Amino acid sequence: MSGILASVDQRTNLVGENRLELLMFKLNSSQVFAVNVFKVKEVITLPKLNNMPGSHPNLKGVTNYRGSSIPIIDLRRAIKMPAREIEANANVVITEYNRSVQGFLIGQILSIVNTSWSEIQPPPSSVGKSAYLTAITQVEVEGRKQLVEIIDVEKVLAEIVEYDIEVSPEILDKDIIEHLKGQKVLIVDDSATARAQIRDTLEQFGLDIIERNDGLQALKLLKSWADAGKTVTDEILMMFTDAEMPEMDGYSLTAEVRSDARMNKLFIALNTSLSGSFNQAMVDKVGCDRLISKFQPDLLVDVAQQRMRQKLEEKG
Repeated sequence: MSGILASVDQRTNLVGENRLELLMFKLNSSQVFAVNVFKVKEVITLPKLNNMPGSHPNLKGVTNYRGSSIPIIDLRRAIKMPAREIEANANVVITEYNRSVQGFLIGQILSIVNTSWSEIQPPPSSVGKSAYLTAITQVEVEGRKQLVEIIDVEKVLAEIVEYDIEVSPEILDKDIIEHLKGQKVLIVDDSATARAQIRDTLEQFGLDIIERNDGLQALKLLKSWADAGKTVTDEILMMFTDAEMPEMDGYSLTAEVRSDARMNKLFIALNTSLSGSFNQAMVDKVGCDRLISKFQPDLLVDVAQQRMRQKLEEKG
């Protein structure tokens, strides 16, 4: 089953080119769902699971994966679909998100499709904030065009392990914290959960938050300020951006900002659930100022303080 995945090198070549690969599957239903292949370590047939008494109801159990015990999440239950018996062709997608490894119990694996972020659209606003989707797209599946729903894995995980926005006291620079009050920060992420994590962390220190759902929306906002003759670095202190988003990914967004003399001094932090040295290489290539792995409140505040110090020094 792991042979369905291309080599890591081949997959990473897509990132930074505003492209991605989607692993498409079903959840014992006619609907087609997907996750980004870049976050998938392996696909395995359903292994033996050990029950964990008292665990979260969305956890199906734990299994041994390459020498470590990892949780297996019932994805169908986690996104609030009606309960059904496990299919005979059930699989587990082993993923790495936010510096942790976990498996998702799914149904039939369909295929992997190579596509562009420009073909990925935000879900309709009518689905509401409680939906478990970050995006949708249309892909040819089993000989016909079908709607593919891309799951907000960060929302699924946050409902199992509630996030904590407490910041370690030793991180805080009292003089700098005072200057943060009233400063504006732009957060760009297609996951409402990820945006809330940053927003809730930074608002504790008086920062005002502006949110956009994808890179293209953010770029249009920044360009509108520049077109109006405003100095972008006066409008906002900095920008936190996710790597993977519909319409335009965070790498392409950063490259666009750096190529525009009217805004190329903007401080940009890439806040991503992707891990590994590849991300750092992409950060260096496109010119981000900092790389942060989600979700780390201490690092979020540390970066905001770093930028505030820099801004104060620029003012002399």
